[in-house]
Parts: sequence; structure tokens; C-alpha cells
Amino acid sequence: MRNTASIYYDKAMKTITFKRIIAAGFLGFRRNVWLSTATTMVMALVLFMLGNLVFIGALAGTAFRSLESKIDISVYFTADASESNILAVKREIESLPDVREVSYVSREDALARFRERHKENALIASALEELGDNPLQASVNIKAADPGHYAAISEFLAEKKYPIVEKINYFENQEVIERLSSIMGTLRGSGAVLTIFLAFIAVLVAFNTIRLTIYTTREEIGIMRLVGASAWFIRGPFLLSGALYGASAAVIVTLAFFPLAWLASPKLAFLVPEFNLFSYFLSNLGQFFLMMLGAGVILGVSSSFIAIRRYLTI
Repeated sequence: MRNTASIYYDKAMKTITFKRIIAAGFLGFRRNVWLSTATTMVMALVLFMLGNLVFIGALAGTAFRSLESKIDISVYFTADASESNILAVKREIESLPDVREVSYVSREDALARFRERHKENALIASALEELGDNPLQASVNIKAADPGHYAAISEFLAEKKYPIVEKINYFENQEVIERLSSIMGTLRGSGAVLTIFLAFIAVLVAFNTIRLTIYTTREEIGIMRLVGASAWFIRGPFLLSGALYGASAAVIVTLAFFPLAWLASPKLAFLVPEFNLFSYFLSNLGQFFLMMLGAGVILGVSSSFIAIRRYLTI
């Protein structure tokens, strides 16, 4: 059995070796300032695109939830439909498990709301007076328990074929939702493709940076081999340099998003009032930085690992 002194000696040597690897990694990162800067900036561009995808996803999610909360199914009845028959249909719809709420709007209520909405428009008010009769229809507005249930509710109404039902407006709303979903999907897909392309470029740049570093330190590596340095003692600093490229890029991108998110928030508020980009960024700052850091380190270490496997034979 090994004695206690030998165990402590091994631990001390491992600690010393680890510290030397760290010091050598930072030295390699600082030694080639221009190459390190160029590699870091390319990685920062990749992480910037990744961050934009995160915010686009959050914006799209908020927009969809806002739209879905405003979407309902409006069922319009014929002008000669009696209120008792309309209320019977309303009760039948309320009995559906997918339905959360059903509200009835009579012809008189619809006309009163229409007048209130257009009270500043003298032309419309005059036209209503000349028309004499109420041109609006009674309706029921249906809110589903879940937005995904609207299709089933509309199918139920279509199958029932109520004689007093004249129009169901779900299919118009469905087209709006699907179009918005298609636009957002295209944006996310395009962003993902561009991010992958930039990630490939970043890996290539970091790969060449590490390769050049290996070439410029080949004499030092040869000396370390001669004195019996372990494979990980030689490889470790290059892997650490790659991780430092990614970590530096993550810090740069996170700091850059502070002013960008603050400036973009008022403009995005016009599109989606419920979404405040700057508040979202601040509330998720820790998770955002960890995501950027993880992605950056993975990019840097992967590039370094490929380079040392290809050009550093130990």
C-alpha cells in the first residue's frame, strides 16, 4: 500500500500541473492578440445570432398568446331567429367540454355597441338613421378552454347545421393564425440556418488559430516532450485557449445586448405591446449568459480539440 506522504505528493503534483496548464492557456490566449481578437469576434457574431433567435422565440410566443387570447368563434344568426332558439343553441354549445365561455349579443346590443364605437362618425350615424331598421345580427361569442380546441368546436357547429345559424367566423381567424405561424417559422428557420453557417465559420477560424499556435510553439512542445510532459499537459493549454475564446465572446455578446435590448424595446412594443424586450432580457439575464457561455465554450473547445487531434501528435 502507498504511504500517506506519497498520496499527498501525487495530489500536490496534480494541483501544480493543473495550475501550470491554466497559466499556459492564458498565456497562449494573450500571446496572439490579433488572432485571439479575430477568433473571439467571429464567435461573438455566432452567439449574437443565437441570442437573437432566443428573443425572436420569446417575441413569437408572446405574440401568439396575445393573438390566441383575442381569438374566439363568433356565430351569427339569421335576422328572423328568435331569442329562445338562439339561447337553446347557446346552452348546447356551453355543454361542450372544450368550451370555456359563451356570451350572447342580441341585435339591440350589437347595434348599441356599433353606435358607441362609431359615435364620432357622423356619416355612419346618419346612414343608420336613414336605414331605420337594425342591420346587425345577433351572435354568440365562444371562448375555448384551450386555443387548440377551436377547430373541434367549429367542426361541431358545422356538423349540427343549425337552421338559424348564418355564419361562423372561425375559418377567417384560422387563416390569420396560420399565416402568422408561417412567418414566424420562416424567421426562426432562416435564423437557425444562418447561425449554423456562422458557427461553421467560427469553428474554422478557431481551428486555424489553434493550428497556428501549435506551429509557432512547436519548439516548446518538442522540449516538453523531451522532459516527459504528459499528453494532457501539452494539450490542456490549447483547449483552455479555445474555451477562453468562447467565454470572451459570451461576455461581449451579453454586454452588447444591454443597450440593444433597451433601444429595441419601444419599437417592438408597437408590434407586440405585451412584450417588453428589455424587461425580458433583465429577468432572464442569468440564463441568457449561461446559454451564451455554454455555447461559446463548446464552440471553442470543439475547435481546439479538432485542431490538436489533427496537428498535435504526442
